[in-house]
Amino acid sequence: MRLIADVHGATEALRRVASHPGPLLILGDFINFIDYRTNDGIVTDVSGREFTDKMVALRTAGEAVAAGALWNEFRKGREDELRTAYNRAIEAAYEDVMSALDGAEVYATFGNVDRPELLKAKLPAGARFVDGEAVDIEGLRVGFAGGGIVSINTPGEVSETEMEAKLSHLGPVDILCTHVPPAVDALQKDVIAGRAKGSQAVLAYIHDHQPAFHYYGDVHQPQALTWRLGSTVCRNVGYFRATGRATSHP
Repeated sequence: MRLIADVHGATEALRRVASHPGPLLILGDFINFIDYRTNDGIVTDVSGREFTDKMVALRTAGEAVAAGALWNEFRKGREDELRTAYNRAIEAAYEDVMSALDGAEVYATFGNVDRPELLKAKLPAGARFVDGEAVDIEGLRVGFAGGGIVSINTPGEVSETEMEAKLSHLGPVDILCTHVPPAVDALQKDVIAGRAKGSQAVLAYIHDHQPAFHYYGDVHQPQALTWRLGSTVCRNVGYFRATGRATSHP
């Protein structure tokens, strides 16, 4: 069993990893809106480099209100045009990245940048979309709960109430798989972007059920990749776009 998260459009690296035998668990963020290292991605392709550079500067500075104002000004009077262009680019991005998974044994859930229904529809035959349920993989009970914390109201974001409800369906598991980390500073805070992305609901589930392992992604540059909460080993298996590597369990 191998795990990755934060693919963000790294199709060729994904193809290489998916070609190996055995189950591959993908914990969300399949497509690449903005690579904050280079500013490449769907936003640049559709809205242009100048806009993306300004947006990234504001978001990394924590200027969420100003970033929202920039977007509203940019799209004023061309909402339908931009909506169509983004929808086409997003669908093409999913088709590209899913081409890497043909024939592979895949279990996938969604992250904050994903469109869950489109992700589910574009998965190839044999790949399984899993969210809010537990499945048996290699003799282990593995629970999945997708989605990122609410920030800018994307389709891939879920509230803490929604996350808590999904986790409640799992019951005790051997392995917990989410996109988001638990709300522990060393795991949830990106040392570059400075934003905390952890979930209190995930943290509570770990405290209550103590799965042997918790795998997640979302935070690209965390303070710590591995942490222990009681008897649970928490491990960030993400930023696949940068690493190109899968994590083997255990």
